[in-house]
Amino acid sequence: MEYAIAVIDIGMTNKKVAVYDDALKQAAARYRNFPPKMAGGIETHDLEAMEAWFTEELAAAARAYPIKAIAVTTHGATFVAVGKDGKPSAPCVYYTHEPGDDFHDRFYAAFGAPEELQARTGTPYLKAMINTGKGIFFAKERYPEEFKNTVHILTYPQYWGFRFTGRTGAEGTYMGCHSYLWDQVEGRLSTVTEGLGVASLMAGELKNSWDVLGTVTGEFAEKTGLGKDVIVTMGIHDSNSSLLPHFAKKGETGFVLNSTGTWCVIMNPVKQYGFAPEELGKVVFFNISAFRKPVKTAIFLGGWEFEAWSKILMDRHKREDVPSYDEGLYRALLGEKKAFLLPELTAGTGQFPRSKPRVAEDGRDYHFADIAAGRVLPPCFEQYERGIALLRISLVMQTLTGLERTVLAPGAEVYIEGGFRKDRAYNVLLSAALRDNRMFLTDIAEATAYGAAMTAKMALTGKSLGDLARDFEIDYQEVVKTGIPELPGYREAWLRHTE
Repeated sequence: MEYAIAVIDIGMTNKKVAVYDDALKQAAARYRNFPPKMAGGIETHDLEAMEAWFTEELAAAARAYPIKAIAVTTHGATFVAVGKDGKPSAPCVYYTHEPGDDFHDRFYAAFGAPEELQARTGTPYLKAMINTGKGIFFAKERYPEEFKNTVHILTYPQYWGFRFTGRTGAEGTYMGCHSYLWDQVEGRLSTVTEGLGVASLMAGELKNSWDVLGTVTGEFAEKTGLGKDVIVTMGIHDSNSSLLPHFAKKGETGFVLNSTGTWCVIMNPVKQYGFAPEELGKVVFFNISAFRKPVKTAIFLGGWEFEAWSKILMDRHKREDVPSYDEGLYRALLGEKKAFLLPELTAGTGQFPRSKPRVAEDGRDYHFADIAAGRVLPPCFEQYERGIALLRISLVMQTLTGLERTVLAPGAEVYIEGGFRKDRAYNVLLSAALRDNRMFLTDIAEATAYGAAMTAKMALTGKSLGDLARDFEIDYQEVVKTGIPELPGYREAWLRHTE
């Protein structure tokens, strides 16, 4: 190969270092999980341990491949406060930390009403600290002395770029991903950023994901064996990264991507930013694509809900298999409209913030906490296949609402990526419900890392994203539509229960 690209892909659970060749084929990949580092009883990212591992893996990659570029992609809602010594000046807190209602009330009292901020920044009210603005506010309150020593506020991909190059910067996809930090109406740092008093600590000019942040420092080159001419790109938010292969193949609009995993992230690249009045206050928001265009987005913890509910059923029935799709069973459950599995296990993180996690059956509610503790068991859970079927149906119901919130247009194609593309029941039901939209399963393995590799190749070659379309193929496998007339009536009843 003429050159190779190293990608650092940082998820909340898995961290990965992958190598791609000059034809964008993955040559190697290594994975590791890092337990949280506790700071005063709060889960924080172990940045030091992660950096040591990245350095070790990049050194191994440098010995085996002609690495010429590094690209970083990370999960959202995370920043690092950096001191004069170039190291973190305060702990990097997990965005899953929930500081309590008083904290959220103080935030909005200081910076504006939730719906006003949503209209300006594209960021909805989310619990825990699933946005960077609240994370900064928390760090200033919790670690005031440490925070005084901060000279840079760096969003997560750019922190790692800084550690490799010594240079600071900002790029659009991360500043625009439910952060409260960027005014999407005026295209500048938001009033929240100014009110936090950190505008001077942040780079106000947004770069492109494929722009070069810098080359590796001499110290980092010596640690890893990388050449001093190895470039590091600006970095990219993970969900936005997964859009890039489809942008290359299909253009910038005309499809909706449902990227499934722990989080199901439903992204609709649209032409114009803005909320309808009835959308404000809902968990719908706007990302900024790598091309600075609006991406209407809805999220819910689909993978997490599947794992949590299925574990109860697996433990109860001493099984570990996931049953295959049985059309007769599913149509019977949908037609009976007697049993409903309802969100949200983590309140305020999905499309139904007022819904309590439970099974509703024959007029009685069985709450998740009671089921998990073994105090009650809904009759539908007495049969393993019925319980799993109701869980899958619930995930389809949540997906349909997310697609509606992103304004899925008739004729737009829907692409399913990630773990749920392997779940035939989910896909058959969802495709059947989308009468006006063709639905496809994609074969992109690890699309987040792949998109990041694309940005690095753009930086190295000067090629456009469209030019890279010739480098790879995507198998868009259409899900054949079947008639399931019971779906609409069941969905109406399911939605009533969420209220």
